[in-house]
Amino acid sequence: MQAPIILASSSAFRKSLLARLHLAFVCHSPEIDESLESGESESAYVCRLAEAKAQSLADKFPDAVIIGSDQCALLDGTILGKPGNHEAALKQLKAAQGKTVIFHTGVCVLHRATGFIEVDDILYQVRFRRLSDRQLTHYLQVEQPYECVGSFKSEGYGACLFDQMQGDDPTALIGLPLIRLTGMLENAGIEVI
Repeated sequence: MQAPIILASSSAFRKSLLARLHLAFVCHSPEIDESLESGESESAYVCRLAEAKAQSLADKFPDAVIIGSDQCALLDGTILGKPGNHEAALKQLKAAQGKTVIFHTGVCVLHRATGFIEVDDILYQVRFRRLSDRQLTHYLQVEQPYECVGSFKSEGYGACLFDQMQGDDPTALIGLPLIRLTGMLENAGIEVI
C-alpha cells in the first residue's frame, strides 16, 4: 500500500499543479517563518523554506510523503517575493522591464517513516518586454497577481509580459516543478505512472 501524500501548502496554484499528476493527496497549511535569513542565498532560502514546510507537518503525519515548495525571484541581485498589493506589483513589473528575472523554486519530498528526504532548487528565467505604465497597470487590473512571486501569472495573461522564457520545467515558474517532483516522488516510493 502506498503512503498517503500531503502537499504542505495553501496555494491554489500548487494544488492545481499537483492534481495534474493524478495522485490522491490532501493539503495542509504549514506554519513557518518565511523570513529571509541574513546572508542567505536565494537557492538556500527556497530550499530551506521548502524543507521547513514539509518538516512542519512530519510530526503530525509521520507515515505520509510530504511535499513542500517555495519560490522567490532574483532581479538585479535583489530577492523578490509576493507583492501583496497593486502598488508593489507595479513597482516589481516596472523594475523588470527589459531585464531577465531568475526564479528559484525549492521543492522537498519528505517521508519520515522511511527517513527519505530530497530537496532541490529548480531555476527558470524570464526576460521581460518593455511596456508602458498604462500597459502594466492594465495587466495588473485584469489579472491581479498580488499573491504571485514576480507579480504575474505565466499560465495566464502574464505571458504577454515576456520576450523569452527559459528553463527545463515551466511548471517551476508557477510554483511546483512537476518534472523534478515526479522523480523525487518515485525515489520516495510513490508510483506516478
